[in-house]
Formats: sequence, C-alpha cells, structure tokens
Amino acid sequence: MKPTVVVVNNDSFSDSIKHIEGMNELNSPEKRVIVKVGIYNTNTGICTTPKTLQSIVEVFDRSSEILVTESDSGAGPGLERLQIWRECFNDRVVPYNLSDDKETREVVIAGETVLFPLIFSESNTFISTHVPRRYEEAGLEDLMNLGFIIKNLLGMIPDTKKHRFHNQLPIALLDIYEAVGGIDLAVIDATHVYRGYKKRRITISPNILIVGTDAFAVEAVGGYMVGFEPSEMPVLQEAKKRGLGETNIDRIEIIGDIESHRQRVGLAFDELVP
Repeated sequence: MKPTVVVVNNDSFSDSIKHIEGMNELNSPEKRVIVKVGIYNTNTGICTTPKTLQSIVEVFDRSSEILVTESDSGAGPGLERLQIWRECFNDRVVPYNLSDDKETREVVIAGETVLFPLIFSESNTFISTHVPRRYEEAGLEDLMNLGFIIKNLLGMIPDTKKHRFHNQLPIALLDIYEAVGGIDLAVIDATHVYRGYKKRRITISPNILIVGTDAFAVEAVGGYMVGFEPSEMPVLQEAKKRGLGETNIDRIEIIGDIESHRQRVGLAFDELVP
C-alpha cells in the first residue's frame, strides 16, 4: 500500500488528519505528545510558525501533555530559543529542554556513544515539524539537500557540539531516527519556503503544510517541491538502504496539488539567479 502524504492549506491542518490512518492511536490520553520543532538561530525566523504548532496542539486534543522540545546549541539555550512559541504554552503545552534531561540512556550515533534523553524510550507520540529550505551556495548544497523533517532530528542530541556529525550526517540522522523508534507524524511547515544564496535569499509563501505518518515520504514530497530529486537526497538514499519508509515519489499517494507549488518555487528561484 502506498503511504499517504497530504498537501493542505495551512489553515486546514485538521482536514489533513482525516486522510491519515492511525490518528486515533496517536491522539490518545495514554500517550504524551512530543513535538520537535524546527529551529536553529532565532534571528533568521526560519522555523516552524506558532500558527502551525497551535494547529498541532488543537488536533492532539486528547493528549494530557504536549512537550515542545529543543536542546542547547551554538545558537543558544534551548529554552530561550523555544520562546518563539510562547503564545502556545499553557499548563498542557510545555517547553522542554532536552539538554536539561538528567534521565538518559546510551545510544550509538554514527559510531559514537551519546547520552540520549530517556523520554524517547517511553510510549509517546513523536512529531517532527520543520520548514523547507534550499541554499545553492558553494559548500552548503550537500548539507542543505539532507532535508527538513529528518535533519531536524540532529537537534535532539543534548550537547552543543552537534556539528561534529556534519561529515557523516545521513548516517547520524538515521541512527537517531532508529534510536527514538521513528517519527509518528511528520509536518513540513511550508507556510514559507526559503531558497537562494546566503546573502541573496528569497522567501516564497505557499502557505501549505505537507503531512504524513511516513516521514521519508513526507521528506521526499517536500524535497520535490523545492526542486530536489528525492532519489538524489543523501538522507533518503540512506533510508532506502535501511528499508525505512518510502522514498520514491511515484510510489506515494499525494493528496493535494504539489506540482503548482513546485512550479511556483522554481519560478521564484529562476528570478533570483542572474
């Protein structure tokens, strides 16, 4: 059976869930929800929007607790960077710094033993959400075509020296994916798409969300939208080697019009390039 990836207007997140099997099991009073939001440097504004996080919170209305997670990094403490979403926080929706978690277990990431937060060994619903972006600047292309939802997992390593994994990032990311037991729901927040050179970047605003339970299928559709060939994305190649998810765009049931958004992003980038 083909995995389903839903492309919807960012006002219609709840509509996307209607097409996704297994949501009753994910949205359960017995399961805590853990959301790994996508962010690095808060000054860039390149992150999951508060609106998208709030939509996720509203859909997972049966969960008694939702942890919005980040870790400390070279860009600053995790809790400080999570304040972008402070309007979403309340007694049920709580910011959570993975770097402060003292209950850990050893996992092997790219051949290195890392102390990993124990909460990911428990029965939770794990959601990864990030934004689509692509830089063609020399030296960044190999890094940036590693995707969005899966690359977001690097931020789960609790120490601040995550960059040491950049030279073997596909392996490290897939090791993390397997260590946490996979991603239950992947949400690419394409409210905005960031594309271009570091000093000459453009923002396109498709105002859509790309959603599915197969994170690699979601990653493939998101990569396709920004102009990548999914078969050439290193993280999807590594996933295919490990037999994780669907990486072939032709074997994914896409509900919604991804082609028009791909064309719009491509045309905008053509205007950027001299």
